[in-house]
Amino acid sequence: MIEIKSIEKPDERRDFPKGHMEVCNLSGLSFGVATFEPGWHWSESVKQIAGTSSCQIRHHGFVVQGRMRMRMDDGAEAEAGPGEVFVCSPGHDAWVVGDEPVILYDFAGGAADYARAAGDC
Repeated sequence: MIEIKSIEKPDERRDFPKGHMEVCNLSGLSFGVATFEPGWHWSESVKQIAGTSSCQIRHHGFVVQGRMRMRMDDGAEAEAGPGEVFVCSPGHDAWVVGDEPVILYDFAGGAADYARAAGDC
């Protein structure tokens, strides 16, 4: 099997305050390109959509542009920037650092349910 899609023609686009995610769904892979504007903060922009106290999605990501700070529910923090690959377990908050938009690729499952209401998953 070979399956190819273009992110220029995503299967769906999910808009949320100060950002959006474009998603391509392939067999065994949901790939998302997320854009977060300066001032975006998960707890202010997506928490109400998700209906959880922190993000419960596991992310496998690659940062293309900008800087994002992540804080786990246990207080551990890390920051990812351009050219960095990261894994972030469920139970976190995140926000844009600085005045540059963050563009990141989310793959291996995180894009499938991100910014969807709990009943929509």
